[in-house]
Amino acid sequence: MVKIALAGGTGQVAREVIDALLARNKHEPPTTEDGTAEVTFLTVDYNDTDSLAKALLGVHTVLSFIQVHSDPQNKSQKNLIDATIVAGATRFAPSEWAGSTLTDMSLHAGKAEIREYLEKVNEKGKVLEYTLFQPGLFLNYLAAPYQTAKYVAPLQTMFDYQGRRGIVIDEHDPIFTFTTVEDLAAIVANAIEYDGEWPVIGGISGNRVPISKIIEIGEKVRGGSFIIDHVNVDDLQIGKLKMSWMPAEGHRSFNQEQAAKIIEQAYIGILLSSTKGAWDVSNDFNQLFPDYEFTQIEAYLNDVWKGKP
Repeated sequence: MVKIALAGGTGQVAREVIDALLARNKHEPPTTEDGTAEVTFLTVDYNDTDSLAKALLGVHTVLSFIQVHSDPQNKSQKNLIDATIVAGATRFAPSEWAGSTLTDMSLHAGKAEIREYLEKVNEKGKVLEYTLFQPGLFLNYLAAPYQTAKYVAPLQTMFDYQGRRGIVIDEHDPIFTFTTVEDLAAIVANAIEYDGEWPVIGGISGNRVPISKIIEIGEKVRGGSFIIDHVNVDDLQIGKLKMSWMPAEGHRSFNQEQAAKIIEQAYIGILLSSTKGAWDVSNDFNQLFPDYEFTQIEAYLNDVWKGKP
């Protein structure tokens, strides 16, 4: 049994992970006499490394879910890393939870800086064990507008199953990795129980599918052809996204005024980076837990969309 701390622990993905950890009943905090699980919530000052370190005393593993785009100069996460080391914690996972390479993903630029920061921490010898949890995109998003996870809210992507719409990149058919958030949470729980050393690159590959297959599955489970928009890399590289539609809502971490610009920027980044392999994540944790059965994309989406208008 080890003590685990989650920074940004009230976020959607963090709460999925908390539930997966509590279901094991192997880590602090233990269950109470009446069988209910206790989670301690602390308000901390991420600008004060000393107080952060005090809050982390006795903690074995720190998982960060800090919103990178809301952390100017990555100060909060850098201070968290420093405090983790001062407190003597063994393991750390930065706020990744997406793709592998960060090229063309301006919204994820802070993740690259944190990766470099962690590399420098260990450049003269192992100081902190860490992994970059990378599950690709959440398969749950292809169920939008229906919520299939307990906490993670629906998020419409460029593969709109409800509207029977999709997008392809001319002369490219890049691979995307889709993993349910439930599978991610289960793998994180397995990783915390794992006695060996964490791999630095923590790929979690639920499903590897090219864009053409995503659309093919969509047309099959939705019972009809999709309207397809074609984009080309040259347009994407100069910041142009020629789509006949855009999602009505974005991620809840952005307000409505930011949403339209952020969504377009995100789509351009995702599509352009996909041609460079950013969303074809590795299977490092699949190899560590070969008996784990991941949710399969076609069966999952068939169940989600069966009988839906």
